[in-house]
Amino acid sequence: MNQPTNVPEYWLRGPLTDPAGSGQTVPALLQPAAHALLQARDDIRHALVGFPDSALWVRPAGLASVGFHLQHIAGVQDRMLTYARHEALTDAQFAALKQEGHPTAGQDTVAALLDRLSQQTDRTLAALCQTDPATLPDFRPVGRAGLPSTVGGLLFHAAEHSMRHTGQLLVTAKVVGNG
Repeated sequence: MNQPTNVPEYWLRGPLTDPAGSGQTVPALLQPAAHALLQARDDIRHALVGFPDSALWVRPAGLASVGFHLQHIAGVQDRMLTYARHEALTDAQFAALKQEGHPTAGQDTVAALLDRLSQQTDRTLAALCQTDPATLPDFRPVGRAGLPSTVGGLLFHAAEHSMRHTGQLLVTAKVVGNG
């Protein structure tokens, strides 16, 4: 991942305190989610050093583009936090979901998309810090169909889904831009 070899991955750095600069600590039960979010952000940053803007929307063999993954990771985190707060998605969130995979105003360069992802990851980390662990098993409906989940399920999904798309982004970036 072009990461310095003397720095261990986040899960090997011990408990996180104040990961988003909020002055708060991540509850113990949410530490693995925070570790995954921070690792995803770092892996992406390192992989996209020197990545050309012109390659953001390239879809090798019909696969999702690097730009899509950057938009989607930030979008998933935002949507999962909304559901965890027991709120419905807004029209703006639905519109953003439909635009994932397409350059939009303010989301058409590597730098802009990395900045958006970093800001959303900070918001997600702050939300983890503010989550009462006692609420993790609380029911939360997901989507228009109200599929069953929990606060914990949504927060962990934000992290694991971010990591899943990070892996796909790393491969696509290697193929189309940093080969």
